Amino acid sequence: MSHFFYDKKENLIDDALEGIIRTSPYGNLARLKTDPELRVVVRKDWDKSQVALLSGGGSGHEPMHAGFVGKGMLTGAICGDIFASPGVDAILSAIINVTGKAGCLLIVKNYTGDRLNFGLAAEKARTLGYDVEMVMVEDDIALPDNPQPRGLSGTILAHKIAGYAASQGASLKEVARITRAALKKVATIGVALSSCHQPGAEESERVPAGKSELGMGIHGEHGIITLDTQNSRKIVSRLCDALSEHLNKTSDILLMINNLGGFSVLELALVSQAVLDSPLGKRVRFVQGPATLVSALDMKGISLTVIPLTAKLTEALQAPVEVSGWVPLYTPSKMTWQKARALPDNTDVTPSENARVAAVLKAACKALIDNEDELNTLDSHVGDGDTGSTLATGARFVQKALKAGKLPLDDTPALLRWLGESITTPMGGSGGVLLSLLFSAAAEGYEKENDIGKSLLAGLEQMKKYGGAGPGDRTMIDALQPALEALAGHKSWDKVVKAAKKGADSTSEMKKAGAGRSSYLSAGSLKGHIDPGAKAVSEVFAAIPEK
Repeated sequence: MSHFFYDKKENLIDDALEGIIRTSPYGNLARLKTDPELRVVVRKDWDKSQVALLSGGGSGHEPMHAGFVGKGMLTGAICGDIFASPGVDAILSAIINVTGKAGCLLIVKNYTGDRLNFGLAAEKARTLGYDVEMVMVEDDIALPDNPQPRGLSGTILAHKIAGYAASQGASLKEVARITRAALKKVATIGVALSSCHQPGAEESERVPAGKSELGMGIHGEHGIITLDTQNSRKIVSRLCDALSEHLNKTSDILLMINNLGGFSVLELALVSQAVLDSPLGKRVRFVQGPATLVSALDMKGISLTVIPLTAKLTEALQAPVEVSGWVPLYTPSKMTWQKARALPDNTDVTPSENARVAAVLKAACKALIDNEDELNTLDSHVGDGDTGSTLATGARFVQKALKAGKLPLDDTPALLRWLGESITTPMGGSGGVLLSLLFSAAAEGYEKENDIGKSLLAGLEQMKKYGGAGPGDRTMIDALQPALEALAGHKSWDKVVKAAKKGADSTSEMKKAGAGRSSYLSAGSLKGHIDPGAKAVSEVFAAIPEK
C-alpha cells in the first residue's frame, strides 16, 4: 500500500499545480485555460516582447518546472503526469500562447519521451509560423559511455542562464547559443539510498539495507553500480572524484547540492560539509543549496552539479529573479571557532577515604554496568532502547573517578554535590539531568538532616518537581520512592531492597505511563514489561551490601 499523501490520484497534478500557483510569493503565475488535460503554467506579466522560454516534463520533480516560472527565468512550464512527458498538444498550446516575434526557446531534458514530444511540437509550431529553437540538457556523467546522457538538475541552470540572456534582449539564436555553450560545461552525478515511491503504487525497496546506488535516475531508473556503503563521507568522496575527473583542473566553479526529495536537513548538512572538505570543495567559488531544486518525489538521495564560471555566467546566475524555486548563490564559509569562557568548575573536591561508601558506589556501578544489555532490551519495548547504555555510561564515569581516588568518600554532602554536578556530562539526556537534580538537592538536604534517607527523599522531590512524574506514572520513581521511604524510616536493609523490587515489579501491571517516552505508548504495548528505570533502581539496591 502506498504511503503517498494525496486525495484522488486523478486530481493529484491539477491540485498540486493550483497549490503552486496560489502560494507563489510573487503572485505572478496562472494556468492556461485550455483543455483540462493540457497543463501549462505561465507568467501573468508576460508581454511577448522578449524570447519566450518554455520547459517541462513529467511531474514529480518539483519545484521543477513550475517553480521556475517567473521574471528572469521561464515564461511557462508544461507539466505531464507523474514522470510522464507532456503531450504534443500541451507543448504546442504553450508555444502559441506565449511566443511573439522574438521567438521561443524550448529547454528539454534528454529523455526519449521529452525529445519526441517537444521535438514534434516544435516542428508543428514552425509550420504555423512560429520561430522555435530547442536545446537539450545532457548533464548526467554517472553513465560515462551512455550515448544519450540524461538531463538532471543542470536543467535549472539552463533555465537561469537562458532567462538572463532573454531578459537582456538577446535574440532567439543568441539565447540558444549561450545556453548550449553553458550546458556543455555542466556535469551532474547523483546517488540514492532508496528509490522513489509513486502515488498508489505498491512499495518495494530495490536498494538493499546498508547500500546505496550510484547514478540512479530521477525516475528511479537503475544506476551504474550498487555501493556497499551508506557512509556519507565515502559516498561524497566518490561523487567528488567523478566530478573532478570531468572538470580536470578547472577551478572557480559553482557547486549545486540538490536534495532528490527524501534527505533530511541533517543529512544534507553532512553532505555539504563532506563536499566542501574534499579537494573538489577547495575549487568551489559559489554554492547553491543544499536545497530541493530538482526532486524525484521522495527519493532518498542527492545530486551534485558543477559548472565552471566565467564573469558572464556569474552575472547571469546571480541576477535577481521572481520565482519560488530558485535558491541564490553564496560564497561558502570556512569553519570558524569563537573563543568561549569555560564553565565554572563546581566539582573541585578534596578526596577522602571511606571503605563503606566506596563499597556502596562500587556495587551500584557494577550493577548498572552488568545489567546494561537487559535494561536496553526492556527499554526497547517501551522507549528507544538506550536506558541501559545511558546508566552504564554514568556508572563507568563514577567508577573511573573512584578508582583514581578523586572522590570525597568521607564527606557525604560533598560526594552528593559532586555526583549532582558531574553526572550530566557523561550521561546526557533527561536521565542525567534527573539524577543531577536528585543528588544536588540531596546534598543540601543532608546538611540540614544529616540523614542519607531523608536527604535522598528531598532530592527525589526535586526530581519529581522538574521531571513531572510521580508514583504510579511508570518510571524509576515507582521503585525509588518506596525504597527511599523505607530507608528514611530506618527500616532494615532487606525491607529497603524488597520495597524497591516491589515498586519495580508493579510497573509491569500499570496500564498507562504518566511521563517519559512510555507515555506515548498504548496499554497493550506496556503490559507485562517492567519499566527499565525502575528495574535499574531495584538492581542497584539489591546489589548494595547491607554492611
